[in-house]
Amino acid sequence: MKTIILNQRKERDELLSRQYLTRRNCQDTELLLGSHLIKLITGPRRVGKSTQALLLLRDRNFAYLNFDSQPLLDVWDANLVIRMLDDVYPGYEYLLLDEVQNLDGWDLWVSELYRLGKNLVITGSNAKMLSSEMATVLTGKFIQIEMLPFSIEEFFDWNKIELNKPKAGQETDVTVLTDDYLRNGGYPEAVASRSLTRSYLDTLFDSIVWKDVAKRHNVRNISDLNDLAMYLVSNFCNPVSANELTVELGFSSVNTTKKFMDYLHEPYLFYYLARYNKKLKLMKKAPRKVYVVDNGFVAAKSFSLSDNLGRLLENQVFIELVRRGYDTDRTVFYYRSRNDKEVDFVLRKGTQIESLVQVCYDMSSPKTEKREVESLMECAEELECRNLMIVTNDDERIIEKNGYKINVVPIKSF
Repeated sequence: MKTIILNQRKERDELLSRQYLTRRNCQDTELLLGSHLIKLITGPRRVGKSTQALLLLRDRNFAYLNFDSQPLLDVWDANLVIRMLDDVYPGYEYLLLDEVQNLDGWDLWVSELYRLGKNLVITGSNAKMLSSEMATVLTGKFIQIEMLPFSIEEFFDWNKIELNKPKAGQETDVTVLTDDYLRNGGYPEAVASRSLTRSYLDTLFDSIVWKDVAKRHNVRNISDLNDLAMYLVSNFCNPVSANELTVELGFSSVNTTKKFMDYLHEPYLFYYLARYNKKLKLMKKAPRKVYVVDNGFVAAKSFSLSDNLGRLLENQVFIELVRRGYDTDRTVFYYRSRNDKEVDFVLRKGTQIESLVQVCYDMSSPKTEKREVESLMECAEELECRNLMIVTNDDERIIEKNGYKINVVPIKSF
């Protein structure tokens, strides 16, 4: 056990020696570390959770355990581990537990560490397992920090260009990079090596489906699970229902479809957006729109041969809303009017509708503009909302019509 922990210390020190991009967030590091609440960093695989945790603790005396290690899991002995940590990291102030969900009964062990007064930083890649188990065993004892792939601002930070204040001569670079991000997404390792993006994300997608879903849930019919994942990534931004998917894919039951859909959300691969309705019962019956955590997965896995720029932009806006803290259960929805006109996002604050956001890649055609504006206004009238926005690729202006004022903004300014 001591050899394993010593090897992991070498791994930790090597990781700490590297240069990293500082991610944009609103967390106060001193405030976080000064709190004895558990710091829970969650998000998809390979988005930089471990890096963020290491940067958070870089100048501190901290111990490190990486549970993405079969040797550690094979010889696990909780009491022995605590003794060996004291030997390898004498006097440590913080304990970093990386990908802790791989340890059976991790929540009870973490609860014990908390009672012992350990100041814990935890990372994990499974939304349901982490949130549900933390909520039941450690209610009120943790702070959750959710991480996603690079935002467009972080992508520009990586490329050393200020998104909204480029230097003279960088305007073309901004256009090229904005399009690159739209098509290929913001996974850190893919951003660092664009020529390998599609092969890397193809492998990562499969790894999430097989390792984080099929293996964890002991799925026997892996072929059906994979078929569903491929269908969802090919139909991103479209409404789907478990009943229709069951028929379309020839599954054995609607319950199996629902279960597989939930499984694919757990590792942050897909999100499902409900259709807004004041009546909860009707909202639950309506089809949900499906979104994927990063546009790069679409290029890597989708069967579609077209560019789908409009849907890619909509998916990008959705993930940005999630990054800003909007929740698909309570604060962000889509909406269809009585005449079947649609608005892409209804943003709610408390019980009030805060704003409506429509997404349209290119509004240069008068016909397209008319369609998008009329849909937005009709939904605005039914929902009694005056704060209206259309997000585009590069258009920026204000549209005033029928007493409504609509802000048209480019994605870089959203």
